[in-house]
Amino acid sequence: MKHLFKKQILVTASLFAVCIFNSEGQGSYLAGDFHQHTTYTDGSYSFGFMMRKNAQYGLDWWANSEHGGRSSRWATVSGKDLGTTVKFSDVEGITLEGTRDPENRNDMWRWQVLRDFSFKDTQLYREVLPEKIIIQGLEWNAPGHNHVNFTIIDKQFDSENSNANAIAEFEYKFDNSDKDISEPHGWVKSKKEGTAKTREAIAWVQQNYPKSAWIVPTHVERSGSFKIEDLRDMNDIGPDVFFGFDSQPGHQKSKNRGGYSSRSYGATGESKNDGATWGGTGIFAAKVGGVWDALLSEGRRFWLFANSDFHGESSDFYPGEYQKTKIMVKEKTAQGVVDGLRSGNAYIVTGDLIDSLSFKVGTATMGETFETSDNKVTIHIVVRDPETANFNTYSDFTNPELDHIDLIAGKVTGKIDQGDPRYKQDEVYTTKVIARFGSQEHVDANGIKTQYWKDLGNGFKEIIYTVNVDADAYFRLRGTHHAFGAKDTQIDEVGNPILDPFETNDAAEAFEDLWFYSNPVFVKKVNR
Repeated sequence: MKHLFKKQILVTASLFAVCIFNSEGQGSYLAGDFHQHTTYTDGSYSFGFMMRKNAQYGLDWWANSEHGGRSSRWATVSGKDLGTTVKFSDVEGITLEGTRDPENRNDMWRWQVLRDFSFKDTQLYREVLPEKIIIQGLEWNAPGHNHVNFTIIDKQFDSENSNANAIAEFEYKFDNSDKDISEPHGWVKSKKEGTAKTREAIAWVQQNYPKSAWIVPTHVERSGSFKIEDLRDMNDIGPDVFFGFDSQPGHQKSKNRGGYSSRSYGATGESKNDGATWGGTGIFAAKVGGVWDALLSEGRRFWLFANSDFHGESSDFYPGEYQKTKIMVKEKTAQGVVDGLRSGNAYIVTGDLIDSLSFKVGTATMGETFETSDNKVTIHIVVRDPETANFNTYSDFTNPELDHIDLIAGKVTGKIDQGDPRYKQDEVYTTKVIARFGSQEHVDANGIKTQYWKDLGNGFKEIIYTVNVDADAYFRLRGTHHAFGAKDTQIDEVGNPILDPFETNDAAEAFEDLWFYSNPVFVKKVNR
């Protein structure tokens, strides 16, 4: 990639940029969260308490996505907030359907909970919080792998006969922890095992619900069970539904940030730090030229997201308190959310480091492709660093100042065939930081000089940057408040986040290590 990106800087101010920033001419960015837990599974609080917390911390959309398998507690009336624990088996009039699990005879299968209880709570809180988009989801125990954010919105929002039967059917057929064999509603359980069952499940969703579902692995590095060849296979099987991952996990308060351990992806067994996070983000996305970049370098439309994975206060921030996934939606509906996520027009941010982002290459924005026959493209970035306090109540560092933005570029070389040895290669050497923008001049160890952005006032920063390209490419952003050479800075000499050591993290530490990541914009060279 020696001659792929030749750079020159052009920075100007314009009121027009602010207008683009506010509207994109398409819709609006909504903040959301993929999954959190109530007492229906292993969460601490009632369903209603968690719904109100989502709203309290500024989320516009969220999905109640909890483990498949079994449930013992009725989350409508159980939780620390209520001081009660009510088990399904103790309530007169509730029938536990399906074949009984000999080891947990008094538990309810999750397909029944989803169909008859959790979804009814979801419907109730749509009425309580009518301005919010509340989706019934599932944290799928994917056979042969680990946890996956999942939903099917079909019928959930119907004015008549709304239901979550599609999710319940999926859970019954494909969840690794669902051992019921009663065939409710005539549903036939998959006979496959392990990763073959997971691939069958993705194909089933792609065939039946291609425009109304998402299948997004969460804390994807944690178990070491998702290798890059799995992600490639699954994206090929379900391109409309398997379109991204949470490489920035929840559990950001945990003493082992993200809840990661030496079992996480990349661990050698020689150092427990191999499976940690970097600046709160897993190695798949935190490493420039790592797994995510390897996928993008094939031209795959595969996006980066984040979620809270809230269970309780000891290890977790409430949804929206620390992390947000912001997506562009054309209409403020559940279908708009699904379409927005699939589009890739999204970014993730911790600690409200920024609250708005416009990122365009030519006329294309995040998730889109700019086609050009020219040998140069113009990149236009407008970002806002809010001048108000974030939700940090753990220290006095409540209004972080964005220090710089890195522009990361990669070469797109096309899809790799399954039989190619590179199919299992989880890194790429054609992706690198090509420019940096901020308010302070600095030259890093790779010779990248920080160039000045334009301060438009009210927290807005603008960058207009021209890059010469001679092949298909993509561009993405990351930004932080960390300054080079500052005391206790948590970036290395070339701007990468440093390792988050085990046993040292807490809420205050997490709020002092903040980042945002954009999804990419692609460039396609065409002959005209």
